[in-house]
Amino acid sequence: MDKEDRITAAKAGGTEEKNERGLRPQNLQEYIGQKTVTDNLKVFIEAARKRGEPLDHVLFYGPPGLGKTTLAGIIANELEVDIRITSGPAIERAGDLAAILTNLNENDVLFIDEIQRLNRSVEEVLYSAMEDFALDIIIGKGPSARSIRLDLAHFTLIGATTRAGSLSAPLRDRFGVVCKFETYSKNELKQIACRSSEVLGLEADESSLNEISGRSRGTPRVVNRLLKRVRDFSQVEGTGHVEINITKKALKALGVDERGLENLDREILKLIIERFHGGPVGIDTIAASIGEERITIEDVYEPYLIQAGFLYRTQKGRMVSEDAYRHLGLDVPESIKPPEDISEETEKQEQLEL
Repeated sequence: MDKEDRITAAKAGGTEEKNERGLRPQNLQEYIGQKTVTDNLKVFIEAARKRGEPLDHVLFYGPPGLGKTTLAGIIANELEVDIRITSGPAIERAGDLAAILTNLNENDVLFIDEIQRLNRSVEEVLYSAMEDFALDIIIGKGPSARSIRLDLAHFTLIGATTRAGSLSAPLRDRFGVVCKFETYSKNELKQIACRSSEVLGLEADESSLNEISGRSRGTPRVVNRLLKRVRDFSQVEGTGHVEINITKKALKALGVDERGLENLDREILKLIIERFHGGPVGIDTIAASIGEERITIEDVYEPYLIQAGFLYRTQKGRMVSEDAYRHLGLDVPESIKPPEDISEETEKQEQLEL
């Protein structure tokens, strides 16, 4: 299965990013969740507006799908300025960055998603732009080459990353505001589902919203995606109203169970249990057994399985937990117990992911 085709994928695929815009809140009052982040930003934004200055550079970090891009747009709206959105991989050369920066107006917002993937030469150009609002450009080659400094409009850079540990220290230290995004509670996801159903003009009963939010992996993007797919089933096979019976039927057809696991998630757990007696087993062996690449297992499937408490990553390999046996309806062996060496490995991985 292509990781972009997964219904519970936290990253937006294809044209989904464009289609999501209609569901996104436009101001801090409409934004649900991340209360610590939004409360602090309200203060920082109001202070910047009173001083007539740009907001300090902001770094958002946390798992994908939690609303980092949405909040960047809200910041621009609250500051009443324009926003330019790009991504680290899209800025291939220093000249690309210079073209973007020189087209910004005073106090504008520049949002760079996946900022940890910036080319090193581009990143070095960004340092002076962030600190001094200037670009140092080399003109000519050899002995006749000379450097000129080009002044830029004062702007706010908002960087977003799913791997804060992958950012270089010099870049990370230049952000005045650093915000960590947490996964959402079921109640917050229900509020998002309720708001999205209103925006879509969809009638949904409370039990259906509870069911959808409970299977959404703590991620707003997933709850909106599931809501849209349930809407499709209700319009084609139901009355057009989202009711609990059609909701459960739709989610079953999509292969999303009560804990948000999809077919391949369950296949990974069953593989470790049935073939390798619960583990430990190496990641390369798992990848070869299910026909997926190692990096796909590590980046797409494992994070949620670990977060949900179904899987351990240890120095000897991957092991399943007692919860995994129970979730799959299997008897828990008496010999199973949490491995002793999970702490260091798990903490290291969580730092890389966050």
